[in-house]
Amino acid sequence: MGLTWQDVDDIGFELSQAHPDEDPGQVALPELLRMVTELDDFEDDPERVDERLLERIAQAWEDAFARNA
Repeated sequence: MGLTWQDVDDIGFELSQAHPDEDPGQVALPELLRMVTELDDFEDDPERVDERLLERIAQAWEDAFARNA
């Protein structure tokens, strides 16, 4: 089963793996949406996301980024 919008921490981890040189704090929300939906394992509807959820994903990515730094 693939990733859905509810898999915030897993999405953050996957983003850190897919974009190791990208600073999550510098990614605009529209770009973040594109990056999430382009993840190989992502299988949810892009229309079902809101700004708050994208911000939570950005924080999870930031946390994963900090752990890998």
